[in-house]
Amino acid sequence: MANAKMVALKEFAQFLRAGKKWWLTPIVAAAILLGILLVAARGSTITPFTYNLF
Repeated sequence: MANAKMVALKEFAQFLRAGKKWWLTPIVAAAILLGILLVAARGSTITPFTYNLF
């Protein structure tokens, strides 16, 4: 399972390099960080602070 994730990450990096699509990197990074925040906030003590983001 972890190997499949690494393959997908490598393919995405190759896509960015070959297609000159480096402007997508900050968008994808922000989406990943937001997803991690939402998963981590579910049922934890930081839940009240996430309401300020939305």
